Amino acid sequence: MEKLRVALLQNDIAWENVDANLQACGDILSQLDEGVHIVVLPEMFTTGFSMSAVKYAEEGEGKTLSTIKKWAAQYDVAIAGSYIVADGGCNYNRGFFVKPDGDVTFYDKRHLFRMGDEGQVFTAGNSRAIVEYRGWHIALFICYDLRFPVWSRNVANEYDLALYVASWPQVRGQVWRSLLVARALENASYVCGVNRVGKDGLNLDYIGDTMAIDFKGAVVAKVPDGEQGVAIVELDGDKLQSFRTKFPTWRDADNFTIEY
Repeated sequence: MEKLRVALLQNDIAWENVDANLQACGDILSQLDEGVHIVVLPEMFTTGFSMSAVKYAEEGEGKTLSTIKKWAAQYDVAIAGSYIVADGGCNYNRGFFVKPDGDVTFYDKRHLFRMGDEGQVFTAGNSRAIVEYRGWHIALFICYDLRFPVWSRNVANEYDLALYVASWPQVRGQVWRSLLVARALENASYVCGVNRVGKDGLNLDYIGDTMAIDFKGAVVAKVPDGEQGVAIVELDGDKLQSFRTKFPTWRDADNFTIEY
């Protein structure tokens, strides 16, 4: 496996201002170093964690998706994150992984944040998404999914990298940090957690804690807390595969079936 260079973008999000957020992310992308393979954006990066789905949901190839495709082609980079989508009469907190050639994989957030009434506004997804890119298998998750290890379970090493995009408030920061490490350890996988900073329209504070964690639970890259910035991490697939061969805990994993 070739090495994979991933840029983790931690930024403030202008509350429910799609144009301003697209402009801000576009400016950051234009300044990235060459050689980055994937850019990861926070959850609902164009609006913040808004429940105004009826107002901001986009259908088909709307403004957000068309802009992401343009960026991916222009900078020859894959881009992941989530935004608000209307599809088939339902609204979704929809994750995306857009490749430079325009190929798109979607993931609808499975675990909707009950305490924020997300389930009153959005429809939960019922399938996981694992993308193949540059010889890597990459699993897409969103925020609250992090609390549910069964949903994240890496059965027979079906993924090498898990991406968690989030709007995770500072008050629960210890939970975020602990669970990211846990998901990496139990799944023998790299994990990248990308979170926003600033204060949202609900007066919630976000410190970020955006980081990359290796398969042994070590933090290998981090954006400074409370700051807008980008951390670029190089992930080594050969080291991952070597570890899985020498320490094959996945062979002793329990079998299970998820019921919907």
